[in-house]
Amino acid sequence: MDNLITFSVTVFTAFFAITNPISNMTVFLSLTQGADKKTKHDINRRSNIIAFIIVAVFVLLGKYIFELFNISIPAFKITGGILIFFIGFDMLQSKQSNVKTLDNVHVDENIAVSPLAIPILAGPGTIVTAMNFVANVETIHIILVILIFGSMSLLTYITFRLSDLIVRIVGNNVISVIGKIMGLIIAIIGTGMIIQGIKLSFDLIK
Repeated sequence: MDNLITFSVTVFTAFFAITNPISNMTVFLSLTQGADKKTKHDINRRSNIIAFIIVAVFVLLGKYIFELFNISIPAFKITGGILIFFIGFDMLQSKQSNVKTLDNVHVDENIAVSPLAIPILAGPGTIVTAMNFVANVETIHIILVILIFGSMSLLTYITFRLSDLIVRIVGNNVISVIGKIMGLIIAIIGTGMIIQGIKLSFDLIK
């Protein structure tokens, strides 16, 4: 029992570090800027459900998916890192989505799938971490990993749902600064994933 508790705490800590709801809230606010409450709610709900399904599928079938499509983890990390880098770079530049105009704000709800669900909420780091936790373990550990990520998805959903309230309390200027800082951090994380992918590639060659 103690081992399961330790395992659960370790998994939760790892998932929280990667899918930090507070950090990702600034990404959510940036991508949905100008959207009405219903649109924000729909994007929030869809992105977290899709992210949960993606991680759960990879936890259960990841090894077979990689083998079926001949996907290597280094290639997965490099591609995901490039996507994450450009998301962070756009946040640093304070670029607005190209589907918005000053006169008629429209938010494409497909952002719930990309980039929110993947690679932000269920990116290469999250998927690889989840797959590492279920390598050569018993069924109970696999169930725990799925349940813990489900709790992270719920926590993220609640954080996104309260994002407007958090903004009113903290202020737009502070959120803007945090957004730029998070953009830099996200870009660095993306660069780190690319470097890790390249290193793994050379390790496989040796």
